[in-house]
Amino acid sequence: MEFKKPKFWDYKKPNVYSYLLWPISILIRLFNFLKILITRKNNSSTKTICVGNIYLGGTGKTSLSLKINEILRQKKIKTCFIKKFYSNQIDEQNILEDNGKLFKNKKRFESLKQAAMEGYKIAIFDDGLQDFSINYDLNIVCFNNINWIGNGLTIPSGPLRESINDLKKYRNVFLNGNNEDLDEIKKYIFKIDPTINVYQGKYVPKNLNEFNIKDKFLVFSGIGNHATFISMLKINKFNIVKEIEFPDHYEYSEKDINNIISTAKDLDCKIITTEKDYARLKIDNFSDIKHIKVDLEILNEEIFLKEISKLYEQN
Repeated sequence: MEFKKPKFWDYKKPNVYSYLLWPISILIRLFNFLKILITRKNNSSTKTICVGNIYLGGTGKTSLSLKINEILRQKKIKTCFIKKFYSNQIDEQNILEDNGKLFKNKKRFESLKQAAMEGYKIAIFDDGLQDFSINYDLNIVCFNNINWIGNGLTIPSGPLRESINDLKKYRNVFLNGNNEDLDEIKKYIFKIDPTINVYQGKYVPKNLNEFNIKDKFLVFSGIGNHATFISMLKINKFNIVKEIEFPDHYEYSEKDINNIISTAKDLDCKIITTEKDYARLKIDNFSDIKHIKVDLEILNEEIFLKEISKLYEQN
């Protein structure tokens, strides 16, 4: 089933729907609290980095996981990825596998045990912040600058998996995007705890030479941060005449793709999508569609490296 988040989740303030759902949010938070109390945390000889989120979806976890892996491999550290297996997230799994060793299981700790048996020094978890079965050595909470915390409430009243005040226990926050509203977001974070480490990431296209930005473009995506993708293209002077947003992890049918191609022809446009979406296209010929490859540039990389280095210096 395709999930598209309710629009009211990203309003600046809660509305009537948020308040009507608030009792359910309270029950879910109580359930999660009890789950924390009864779940046994496991340690491992393999050091662990969890790249997770509090805001549901579209926060750049995979991009940051890839960047951390790149940094560690440059230091000659034997690393791997761990991602819980979901049948609707094959796109992210494929991208991780293209960049390193991936362990995937319905239970993350089983993957971690396998990684330890094979001698991996550091395991990078793409998601899993709310998996209380593992005692992570380093937690990093990702946010998308545009979405931030939405209306600030927890599921189903809002888009948060847990209270924003829980940032105190995670200590490290990574802000992904194109430098939108950074000062206000930082002020909010430091009100929660002025000692939290805040890092910043910016999306940078890697294959701009494959495009003529004088062309007109139709852009489509089925990712959690569609607005950030559009923002990045506009910053790089793409002339976007139409954009189409699908639900996160959307599985495209041949009919969907044919409709996109037909619309682009009517508008005399070129077609662009994301690397993740391109990986989900399941038709034999889609030469009319190109994708942007994106790198995550860490703006305060030296400070970030100091935090990461604490792990491999212990090995």
